Amino acid sequence: QVQLVESGGGLVQPGGSLRLSCAASGSIFGINAMGWYRRAPGKQRELVAVIPSGGVTNYADSVKGRFTISRDNAKNTVYLQMNSLKPEDTAVYYCNADIRSWTHMMGYNYWGQGTQVTVSS
Repeated sequence: QVQLVESGGGLVQPGGSLRLSCAASGSIFGINAMGWYRRAPGKQRELVAVIPSGGVTNYADSVKGRFTISRDNAKNTVYLQMNSLKPEDTAVYYCNADIRSWTHMMGYNYWGQGTQVTVSS
C-alpha cells in the first residue's frame, strides 16, 4: 500500500517562511514526477510546483522567486520551501506523486491528505 504523508504546515506571519515535506512509503519501484498543489477557500485546486525525476522544475507564476521545490530520491521525499509568504498563499497544500509499484507498474497518481498553511498577522 503506497501512501504520501505530509508535514510542516501551520500558521505564519506575512513575510515568514515554512517548509513542507511529503514522504512516500510502501512497495515503491520508483517515482516519476512529484509536486505540490493547493486549494484556497472558495477556489479550485491549482498547481504550485512540480519536479520531475530528471529535468527542469516548474512553478506557478504566483510563487516564482519565493518557493523552491526539491526532492530526496533516497528518502522518496519532496519538499517545498516557502519564503516571503503572503496572505494569499493561505490554502490547504497537497502533495502529489506519480509512483511505480507492484500494482501500478507504469505509475499511478497518488495524493497526500493535505496540510493547512495559514498566513496571517
